[in-house]
Amino acid sequence: MSSLKALPEFDIAQHIKTDADVVEYLRQVLEDGDSGELAAALGHIAKARGMTEIAKASGIKREALYKALRANSQPRLDTIQRVCRALGVKLTATVAS
Repeated sequence: MSSLKALPEFDIAQHIKTDADVVEYLRQVLEDGDSGELAAALGHIAKARGMTEIAKASGIKREALYKALRANSQPRLDTIQRVCRALGVKLTATVAS
């Protein structure tokens, strides 16, 4: 019987370095259409940028931000818009093909 080492937990926030990374990550999440993943993706990006700074810029308390941006949460549109503004991104609509 071989002993297996536990793999380190993957943290996508460590791989989000540039604005282009943010845009591509959000584009893929939105394209997949999983509404529960949008909040989590915004949470990962906020973590990468500094949750405290995003909380201040969005006007949302840090603890509330962590709660709103966890996987499968259902944040209000107002929360999503405030976080996007704080992150410097816009969610836009296009015609579905």
